[in-house]
Amino acid sequence: MKFKQLTPDERYMISAYRKAGLSVSQMAVEMNRHRSTIHREIKRHSRQGGIYRPSYAVTRALTRRSTARRGFKIHPDDLFVIKQLLRHKWSPEQISGTLTANGCLSISHQTIYNYINWDRHEGGSLWKHLRQASKKRRKRYRSMDSRGVLPNKRHISERPELINNRERIGDWEIDTVMGSGDKHCIVTMVERKTGYTLIGKLKSRTVDKLNWVTRKLIRNHQDKMHTITADNGT
Repeated sequence: MKFKQLTPDERYMISAYRKAGLSVSQMAVEMNRHRSTIHREIKRHSRQGGIYRPSYAVTRALTRRSTARRGFKIHPDDLFVIKQLLRHKWSPEQISGTLTANGCLSISHQTIYNYINWDRHEGGSLWKHLRQASKKRRKRYRSMDSRGVLPNKRHISERPELINNRERIGDWEIDTVMGSGDKHCIVTMVERKTGYTLIGKLKSRTVDKLNWVTRKLIRNHQDKMHTITADNGT
């Protein structure tokens, strides 16, 4: 049987089923998937506190897919040299420049960074030899986000029990999913009790565009809109 990757919709279904209290086996039956596929997905993409975040899962899946498409066609002998230089604290820029100048290998520093990221995802330790990690790369691997804190934001613990217990239809959670490039982004709204999901595409990552798309999504569901909760992320 050929393996088929989980789609973004299926990842949001997993989140909805977990909130509804379904077991992994029950999810597998509802989604016509093997239970081990569901189990691995939840284990891989659960954040602190064991909370499964579908937006995080979708973003990581897109990153892995992009990396797999690019590939790393580097000769083993050249790769050995690059690894040794990295372990001696050479930066990817130094490695690229020196190898190119000496006529040994024409390789960009970004390709080396891409390989280091791939190696880290596979459990390697080359990233530890970098002099410093950029903020972008730290965030991808669960390090602290240093972009600041939203002022006066309300903590999710302040949400009423009526909403936490999913006692009615009409309490929604809103989130954004960043794609590749500088502009690609979607906004998702998931109804907590039913798991019903609304998805809209943003032409740019601005507050105005987000508000415009959100208003468009809720326009036909105003009678089923009591609350909308965001994670207040930066």
